[in-house]
Amino acid sequence: MIRLRNVSKSFDNGETFALRDLSLDVADGETLVLLGTSGSGKSTTLKIINRLIEPTKGLIEVDGKNVRQRNPVELRRTIGYVFQGIGLFPHMTVEENVGVVPRLMGWPEDQRTRRAGELLELIGLVPQKYAHRLPHELSGGEQQRVGVARALAADPNYLLMDEPFGALDTITRDNLQQELLLIKAELSKTIIFVTHDILEAFNIGDRIAILHEGRIEQVGFREEIFGQPATPFVRSLIAKPVQHLKMLKGILP
Repeated sequence: MIRLRNVSKSFDNGETFALRDLSLDVADGETLVLLGTSGSGKSTTLKIINRLIEPTKGLIEVDGKNVRQRNPVELRRTIGYVFQGIGLFPHMTVEENVGVVPRLMGWPEDQRTRRAGELLELIGLVPQKYAHRLPHELSGGEQQRVGVARALAADPNYLLMDEPFGALDTITRDNLQQELLLIKAELSKTIIFVTHDILEAFNIGDRIAILHEGRIEQVGFREEIFGQPATPFVRSLIAKPVQHLKMLKGILP
């Protein structure tokens, strides 16, 4: 479980806050989507969980342990992270990119090669075809698949995904969303997924946490958010896409 209690973050000594008293529980095996507009605090929340940045105040626990009492490098190696900009190392092959964290953890080469092959198969990239390619030889969708494989390489229990499909075309994004759902069903990972796209949030998330100006406006299941929007901001957020969402099978009762 990931647990946040009264987490706040200011980058200017308290003049303004990127997060204000944020509290969340993410259950094991759950996909929680952080949904909100730019500047709402979604990415800041992810970075605080794995200590890329430190909170101004509050408690963050992973598996019941305070992350601020853990070595940040070791912590990050136990939590998969998929960045918005993908961030593949351009001079490394696909296989080498996937194996970065296992190599840092001391895995032998044959084990890293075997693991990379397993994950490339999982994300739909034939190892014999893709393992020795460089990132510039891949499409945007293929690069993002490799980014997901790299985050899964050391078999972490937790996966943080920061708008991973935001820069892709609609068809590729939709395909990757479905592949993520299949990967989740097969691997049973706990996922926190950041997006500003409400359609993506309601397609992927078991629950959705809606953020606005650093605060949580509402946390709930799809039906709860549509049936009982908690604030005027939530009502305005879901008003425009609601007709589109009604067309998505299983979203609304």
